[in-house]
Amino acid sequence: MIGVFMTDTVDRLRPGVPTQDAYGNAIPGVDDELEITGVAVLPPAGQTAPSVELTDARDQVVIVRVLFAPGGADIRATDRIRHAGRLYEVHGEPSPYRGQLAHVEANLKAVSG
Repeated sequence: MIGVFMTDTVDRLRPGVPTQDAYGNAIPGVDDELEITGVAVLPPAGQTAPSVELTDARDQVVIVRVLFAPGGADIRATDRIRHAGRLYEVHGEPSPYRGQLAHVEANLKAVSG
């Protein structure tokens, strides 16, 4: 039944192997990108709009979503997810569920402003 709603596609961005700059400092490597199909990205239960916070005379918008991915999807707490033109960070450890409705749930968070 859960698969009926999982008709979307996201890109998973995982930090690449760190490299060094000219001064020997570690810098992030090129992201490893993977397309994951058969997903749903939905607002958490009970939430219909992003939260808005006023911080130092500027508006900050925090958007949270829940990603429902197929069972066995390789998603980690350090990954980022691109969906519908917006880049989210995985917020916390993804939760795998087994059984007839096997899937992986991950909380997503995007902050702007």
